Amino acid sequence: MKPFAENIPHSLRGNCCDEALPPHTVDCPECGCRADVPRLDSGEAAFCPRCGHKLFRVGRHPFSAPPAYAAASLILMAFAYGMTYIEVGIPGAASVLSLPEMMRLMVFQDYGFLAEVMFVLTFGAPVLFLLLCLYVYAALIRKQAYPALRLATRVMVRLRQAMMVDVFFVSTLVAYIKLSSVAEVRFGPAFYLMFALSVMLIRTSVSVPQHWVYFQIGRLTGDNAVQTASEGKTCCSRCLYFRDSAESPCGVCGAELYRRRPKSLSISSAFLTAAVILYFPANILPIMISSNPAATEVNTILNGIAYMWDEGDRLIAAVIFSASILVPVLKIAAMSVLIASARFALPTGAKKLSHLYRITEAVGRWSMIDIFVIIILMCSFHTYAARVIPGSAAVYFCLVVILTMLSAYYFDPRLLWDKRASDGIAFNETEKHD
Repeated sequence: MKPFAENIPHSLRGNCCDEALPPHTVDCPECGCRADVPRLDSGEAAFCPRCGHKLFRVGRHPFSAPPAYAAASLILMAFAYGMTYIEVGIPGAASVLSLPEMMRLMVFQDYGFLAEVMFVLTFGAPVLFLLLCLYVYAALIRKQAYPALRLATRVMVRLRQAMMVDVFFVSTLVAYIKLSSVAEVRFGPAFYLMFALSVMLIRTSVSVPQHWVYFQIGRLTGDNAVQTASEGKTCCSRCLYFRDSAESPCGVCGAELYRRRPKSLSISSAFLTAAVILYFPANILPIMISSNPAATEVNTILNGIAYMWDEGDRLIAAVIFSASILVPVLKIAAMSVLIASARFALPTGAKKLSHLYRITEAVGRWSMIDIFVIIILMCSFHTYAARVIPGSAAVYFCLVVILTMLSAYYFDPRLLWDKRASDGIAFNETEKHD
């Protein structure tokens, strides 16, 4: 296949020598297959020939696109957090809410934990990610080795999983269905900006290829990241560059260097067991308490879903059932299968298990929908005329989501392949990236 850069007008290529990744060898972080990757120009991506995992890519405009997306995202975030997000009106009370006001209300009502969760996932992590992105790419564009550049890149990459602006936006739509049946609801400008921000954050995140970034940093510092794969060297599972096995942490990205994550199954099993234990109180205890001068209603996840289904709100009931019941149960079941398969070499095909791992890792964050819905309802109804407060199950459920994500994070998927296949498959394909 011809290099994709040949199809790009010369005026748009920039310095192709600067943008390209040279031929080198990597070990797939999901199956351990050793792959010889050819030169990759802008717009090309490399995939593992055995499990299909995307190893890395070079963006269409690798130097200019990420900082442009990051700057646009920061501007959108500044406006989104400075404007009205949603207005909720009921007879005798009205709430005009901005995103900072929601956090203030939770702190005022002594629910600081939920305020911290919302702050970190919808503001703190995205802002820090975007600022680090601008810092790293400013260094690359100016060809200067800024202080702590590798550390900034490492933190930036890790923060991608902690950004949940898109989950919060979808949660608002779910909450709207519930709110509109009992109150007059109007979206403010910040709501529409949050949609644009969600799209831009996703675009920024996918446009930052850490493998390429670390290669560029190595060029700036004079420490060539590309080393020959040989005996006594280990491929870092984070940056995918070979380093001396005795070197720890990795000299390229600063991550712990190992052939397989130490005690992966034990740590993953411990987090999963804790999630299973906490899942019971998360479903049995009240997750939301609604009150008005006439009555008080205590809801668990299950009876809340049943109530909405009986009242005709079947769409929201289905969404909350999927996010609060189906996704956590399936993720716990999937992680159990993965851990058992890695420990006991069950007969299930390794490629199917790898697909299961990717799906499990991707969907876990969406279980936070239920928590965000409670936050929105709580902030909308906080007067004597109508009040919603989170029950103790909200904290347990939030911990279940975090623990299952940690279980997937610490699971080393290469263990699925160790007893099923061997390394050494030649790699000779690239795929165009739009």
